[in-house]
Amino acid sequence: MFDSSTFKAIALCSPGVEKVVSNEIKKLNLSIIDTAFGRVRFNADLKGLYRALIGLRAADRVLLETGCFRAGDFDALFNQTKAIRWEKLLPKDMGLKVVKVRSNRSKLSAETSIQSLVHKAAADRLCGHYGLSRLPENETRSAELRVYIEKDTASVLLDLSGEPLFKRGYRKTGGVAPLRESTAAALLLLSGWKRKFPLYDPFCGSGTILAEALLYAYDAAPNLGRSFALNDFLIADKSAEDTVRNEFSSKINFERLIRVAGSDEDSGAAELALFNIKQAQKIAQRQRPEWALKGEAEAVLPKITGLPMQKAKAEDESCGFIITNPPYGKRLGDAETSERVYREMAVLARNFPNWKLAVISDHPGFESFFGRKADSCNEIKGGQNELFFYQYEKL
Repeated sequence: MFDSSTFKAIALCSPGVEKVVSNEIKKLNLSIIDTAFGRVRFNADLKGLYRALIGLRAADRVLLETGCFRAGDFDALFNQTKAIRWEKLLPKDMGLKVVKVRSNRSKLSAETSIQSLVHKAAADRLCGHYGLSRLPENETRSAELRVYIEKDTASVLLDLSGEPLFKRGYRKTGGVAPLRESTAAALLLLSGWKRKFPLYDPFCGSGTILAEALLYAYDAAPNLGRSFALNDFLIADKSAEDTVRNEFSSKINFERLIRVAGSDEDSGAAELALFNIKQAQKIAQRQRPEWALKGEAEAVLPKITGLPMQKAKAEDESCGFIITNPPYGKRLGDAETSERVYREMAVLARNFPNWKLAVISDHPGFESFFGRKADSCNEIKGGQNELFFYQYEKL
């Protein structure tokens, strides 16, 4: 498998955004195999793996499918895992961890036993190949495996990401209960926002939605500024990686007029948002140093103010998008406070007439407090929370 030019890979994402990730994968000219709960499986050559790692906005991880086989008992699981050509993937000095196991509707359900057995099978193969008595215990350089068993079919997956992909590198601090960068990007893509429209976030918090909007509008790939676990594996190819990075870098365009702004009643949060957005811009500029804006950098940054939501207003008459993550009970404050905020949000219809509104909340009753039924609602699992993404086509 690993001598061929094509790999099978899986993009992990929050359940509810699989369609968004599928569309992203297609735009990267990669071929989708199938889609399941919280993951999209696709074919890719080595450059395609790098394109997925660097370019996917709404995915949390990219995993290499090292093996997919029937595993109705522990003998089959052990033998099939050991048959995987691990020596084509992992160098002699690398440790190995099985970090996650999930079993559903399968004969093998003891997750701790599955974890131990898969580790032993892979370790036996590697030790036999490299002449080792045991694998090195290397905390800073260990390959991470995930095992999913569904209806007695096991998938053994190698994490190519390292740090999760939502860790873009620009958010040095996230404030209180920040929204994941990948979730914020998914909201933007689900909403249908395009850079020709103004965008406003009246609960900007640490600025994640606004930062992701700017990266998207500039055509700046979200993960150009970071490295990946793939770089430590035997299939890594720096020339292929550099080619892909250059392809993405050449697309960045800072000359576009971007009308993105936001506010937060906590002036400290507004300052934090501006700081994080500046960091995102600096990372993007490092990929295109000839586009560095130097002293003019402040002029292209979005306007972020310390302002209560009730006082936020559209600065021009054109229709735009409000995409926001207002405080909610499990994240900030209590349910009663968040319900009051939802009632107060009715003022947005007066201050942003004819704009589109997209709101993410953990409250299934948001519509009743806001006073209007949404035109659409998507369920998204964001971290540990079940979230609802309400969209209103016109305020």
